[in-house]
Amino acid sequence: MRPPLLPRVASAASASATPPRRQRTVRPPMPSSPALLSSTPPPAAPVETPKPETTQQHPPPARRRLTLADEEWHPLPLSLAELSLPLTLPTGQTFLWRRTSLSPLRFTAAVGPHLVSLSHLPDDDRLAFLLHNDDPASPSSSVAAARAALCDYLNSAVPLADLWVQFTAADARFAEVAARLGGGGARVLRQDPVECLFQFLCSSNNNIARIEKMVWTLAGYGERLGEVGGFVFHRFPTVERLAQVSEQELREAGFGYRAKYVVGTARKLMAKPGGGAKWLALLRDRELPEVATRYMLPELADKSLTPKLSIVVADAFVAKFGEYAGWAQNVLFIGQLPAKKLVATEVTSDTAKPTKRKRAKMVEIQA
Repeated sequence: MRPPLLPRVASAASASATPPRRQRTVRPPMPSSPALLSSTPPPAAPVETPKPETTQQHPPPARRRLTLADEEWHPLPLSLAELSLPLTLPTGQTFLWRRTSLSPLRFTAAVGPHLVSLSHLPDDDRLAFLLHNDDPASPSSSVAAARAALCDYLNSAVPLADLWVQFTAADARFAEVAARLGGGGARVLRQDPVECLFQFLCSSNNNIARIEKMVWTLAGYGERLGEVGGFVFHRFPTVERLAQVSEQELREAGFGYRAKYVVGTARKLMAKPGGGAKWLALLRDRELPEVATRYMLPELADKSLTPKLSIVVADAFVAKFGEYAGWAQNVLFIGQLPAKKLVATEVTSDTAKPTKRKRAKMVEIQA
């Protein structure tokens, strides 16, 4: 047969000083051996040199992914103008995202049961996600579920770039802030109501570093999802789990007087019809005034900030900016942050300079 003959010819050429071996290689009565022997030069280089070339593998050019080895990124329908990671994630809406890479810039967090990282594709600036805890038995289903959860969390259906044009034309102050921030991307998140509420309780009259530490402590009561960039991530705990935490335990963790409000809120939510999570989700269908006066802020009736006054303030924003006035207010708030907060600084409890969180908020749970 012909395949065994090639190695024998090579070995004969490389051992030309031993005639007995050369005689053995030409003795087998194979019809094609004379032609092969006459066409093959004595040096072994023609046989051995192609080998290194055949071992190199090149990735298929059609795949769209970040230039990171062994990581598959999945695009989302959001450009850089629609979502800027530094203007959206570390600016006070949430305290659960961690910067896990600087080049390329990457943020990581748990969105429901999905541990994901977000970054922008280098070729066209589209946002993309990397799923860290997909199900090996059904990876495509895991990616589809994570994509749906992220699109909901990031409010991807809202056309932010169009809104910025509208807001800029409506208000000179917004136009000035928008120009300073670089033209867009400060998106309002649609967080899980339970996660949003308990982060808000931690943020009252507090500094950024302490808020992050407290929220991270609460998240630690949830299911562990994995470790990325030196951070251990957990799914945010349920109301039922938070109701089991004692006030003393939170005080020892540095919550101070907020400990009783966290525990008390969890236990009151447990008493709501259908459970706390379901009751909070139903608030998304309420009109803003009914939420503010009936459910959220009844204690303000005798205070200087009356429900009537809060409605007047809300109406003023809506008259100027339209139904997405809360998005415009978010940008105006970001414009008041120190300049260093607008860059992607690493989020750690011991490096951030204490900054009091004093924010005049419009209470808004988006539908």
